[in-house]
Amino acid sequence: CMAERLKLKILESNKGVDLIAGPDAYRDLPRLLQEAATGAKAANVQLSLEETYADLAPVRAVGDGQQSAAYVSIMRGCNNHCSFCIVPFTRGRERSMAADAVVDKVKALSDQGFKEVCLLGQNVNSYFDKTASPSVGFSGVSLGEGFHQKYKSRDGTLRFTELLHKISQVDPEMRIRFTSPHPKDFPNELLQLMAERPNICSQVHLPLQSGSTSVLERMRRGYSKEVFVELADRARDMIPNLSLSTDVMTGFCGETEDEHAETLEVMERVKFEAAFMFHYSMRDKTHANRNYQDDVPENIKLDRLKQVIDLFQRVSHNSMQKLIGTQQLVLVEGDSRKSSRDLMGRADNNKRVVFPKTDLLISPGDYVAVRIESATAATLKASAIQVTSLQQFSQNQSNIASLS
Repeated sequence: CMAERLKLKILESNKGVDLIAGPDAYRDLPRLLQEAATGAKAANVQLSLEETYADLAPVRAVGDGQQSAAYVSIMRGCNNHCSFCIVPFTRGRERSMAADAVVDKVKALSDQGFKEVCLLGQNVNSYFDKTASPSVGFSGVSLGEGFHQKYKSRDGTLRFTELLHKISQVDPEMRIRFTSPHPKDFPNELLQLMAERPNICSQVHLPLQSGSTSVLERMRRGYSKEVFVELADRARDMIPNLSLSTDVMTGFCGETEDEHAETLEVMERVKFEAAFMFHYSMRDKTHANRNYQDDVPENIKLDRLKQVIDLFQRVSHNSMQKLIGTQQLVLVEGDSRKSSRDLMGRADNNKRVVFPKTDLLISPGDYVAVRIESATAATLKASAIQVTSLQQFSQNQSNIASLS
């Protein structure tokens, strides 16, 4: 993004940079490298309306920690033009990889032994395959109830819900995550699919940004406070044991104390399990830069940010404590960073879990059922029960739920 935003200014800054490649210029890297090797300054920051890198297959290694998981970019760009955001100017318009190409990439990862895939995109759930129509049983609609957008709808094409359906059928033992989504693109059929498929992780990122409807309007987010809270409630109702994460920004242009207080109220109401929190910083070219004043003093931005962080830490502590005594399915990544006597991995809710090694033969990439014994602010501490499979663990949990 920095290369695309600053463009040739980086070369002119005399900072020792001799090559710049924008996000759509990777295919041009051989030429750029050859040109830079001669001592010339090389740059390509041209954005594309079509580039998705669908035919490129990254070289990956399996079996060492995080390498049991892989990432697949399914779409690029953003059409939303939120007031504060530079992404539409640095990543270009939305374009998506064909569904068949995405499925083929996931199949290849499964064949290579990967146990988790994370689908990536600047607005990942805005995905659309313009070459395909929705199949029977899928609406081809992406916009959730109560939300609106400023650009023309792509209803009638193959959308994210159907793509996720296809990917979840590739390998029942492969976990699926996706990031970063936009709250507007969570129709009920997507939430229902997540509830039905054990290998689609029960973890959703819902970027709030602000809990004030008036601030959200200035941000051009496409939803009100009430619509956002209704979505969070509906998601928790439909998806068992759902974990919600979010983004929260303090001190956006014109934010008053009352508007800030609304953000705190929504955070208290929704009780996010994870959050990325930051104070507003004006970006060139954005709608806010052209139309608003960055008029909230820095010290007030930081004070409000501290309030947001303090509230989140309290709420998050409570949510972590509630997991004590529960069983969780952990995808093992390897030894704990703090002790080689412990193993570490991620639960379905994306929480970091650490547990002591036992006589069980456990390797990176194994699924292990664990019991949560204690919790810190960021880590769950557990004891291993057994090595299992994703589907078997899901079935066992369903049986337990039916008896309770």
